[in-house]
Amino acid sequence: METREINPWSWQESFGFAHAREIVGATRILTLSGQCATDATGAPQHKGDMAGQLALAVANLGEVLAAAGMTYANVTGIRVLTTDMDATLANWGALIGPFAALGHRPASTLVGVTRLFSPDLLVEVEATACA
Repeated sequence: METREINPWSWQESFGFAHAREIVGATRILTLSGQCATDATGAPQHKGDMAGQLALAVANLGEVLAAAGMTYANVTGIRVLTTDMDATLANWGALIGPFAALGHRPASTLVGVTRLFSPDLLVEVEATACA
């Protein structure tokens, strides 16, 4: 499988994402449900702590990827749903850290929502991965 970033502009570089990621030769596509800051029982963690919730949501994303035999490098796109846009942007590094460590920038979308499945949750991260 080969991937290629497509970026007609450069403003996104400080946010650590690509405007598009082309995939050629993939034989597996994994669609990941939104991952939140929950423990193994589904109980919300890090109430009121956006950085903590972003980090745990991405760690949970990593757990699902690993269970499928993939890593963050296989992620071609993420969709971030947040109840607090300003706090998410202020803590964006907690989200993109595992991707940045690999020099990998998935395509991404950030959307403000009024509420997630628990009122204690501030952010949810969906993803698509290919291998």
